[in-house]
Amino acid sequence: MKALRLDRLLANLGYGSRREVEGLARAGLVRLDGQALRDASQRIPLEPDLSARMTVQGEALDPLPGVCLMLHKPLGVTCSHKEVGPLVYSLLPERWRRRDPALSTVGRLDKETSGLLLMTDDGALLHRIISPKAKVSKRYRVTLARPLQGDETAILASGEMMLEGEDKPLLPVEMETDDPTHCTVTLHEGRYHQVRRMFAALGNHVDALHRDRVGGLALPADLPAGEFRILGPGEIATVFEG
Repeated sequence: MKALRLDRLLANLGYGSRREVEGLARAGLVRLDGQALRDASQRIPLEPDLSARMTVQGEALDPLPGVCLMLHKPLGVTCSHKEVGPLVYSLLPERWRRRDPALSTVGRLDKETSGLLLMTDDGALLHRIISPKAKVSKRYRVTLARPLQGDETAILASGEMMLEGEDKPLLPVEMETDDPTHCTVTLHEGRYHQVRRMFAALGNHVDALHRDRVGGLALPADLPAGEFRILGPGEIATVFEG
């Protein structure tokens, strides 16, 4: 089983520099199974239940590397420095922004799109989810500026629709209509601003866009915008279902 020095472990989790972690240990503020760990050079086995057994300054240890979380992204925050506005990372605890390996978004939602956003520090998991081979679906609730014409479902399902500036047709898109200006679409690929560009090509405009599902993982109704939840292995597995 892999083990790390206590100072490196906590520094990698963002608790401070190795010297600052050494100070926490000397002060008796790091405890394992109720016992103070005063030697910052002590090697700690990275057991799965370590976060439940270790406390730092009286609080449970943050999740070990290999974490995956779902964030309910609100409007107005961005996934990239290329857009103006606060980053989604500002919604996480400050210490989490100093983690090594760092948390990254699994794909992106633009500033004006809300909903389910996955974040992880597991590079292999990230690439597995976004790989075209995985064909992980994404479902969006769409509010349109103008009423639907009635032929959109068939056009999107055809697998023949072309977007401006591209030379490869879209994979078939599933669409369900709720009312003339509201629908749900499920994508099986992730092209740049795909939903907005699809409806622009159909002569309409997306007024609001919300992602509520990635694969078989749905955004819980009780997770408020701006909040996040750590995913367990079973929940992560559902991403590759459906």
